[in-house]
Amino acid sequence: FCFIQNIHRLHVLIVLYFLQQTLGQAVRRKLRGKKVTCRLLGVILEENTPQELKNQATVRSSVLEVLSKITQICDLYLVEEVLDEESEQKVLAALGNAGAFRSGGLVKDKVHFCSAETSFTSFVRQREPNWHIDSNAEIVAELARFINYGLHVSPTKLEQSPRNVVSSSSLEQFFGLV
Repeated sequence: FCFIQNIHRLHVLIVLYFLQQTLGQAVRRKLRGKKVTCRLLGVILEENTPQELKNQATVRSSVLEVLSKITQICDLYLVEEVLDEESEQKVLAALGNAGAFRSGGLVKDKVHFCSAETSFTSFVRQREPNWHIDSNAEIVAELARFINYGLHVSPTKLEQSPRNVVSSSSLEQFFGLV
């Protein structure tokens, strides 16, 4: 009887450990402090296409805490395809206004822009990340053979995803905040 009680206590402790871990612990456990590349559109920003960035760039407020933790624990590079320099400036301004560049946070030099999808994938491949986070299913699938892990962020799950790619409805959900 005593043995069963101890097993039950151990089970409760294990459940509490995994359910009540801090965001920092979740980021450290899942990403392991490695190099990470992340698309801005649909993950960090509310906008989903380069065309939308011509009008505005809006940082999703719910992702700021996760972004901050990833930046503290991992070597994070943000990358996005844009149509013009004005779009770049809007993205940088939105990140700055949201507080992403504050002390100990994201470094502006690690936010990169490109003008074509092929440049985007080349940039990610050159960084040789352990993780790539993206809202574009085709990009994640294309990069899957060059990266250790991929995270596809979308309300719609991938029908057939490579073995090293996982899906989540948001970055926050992936780390257990939602």
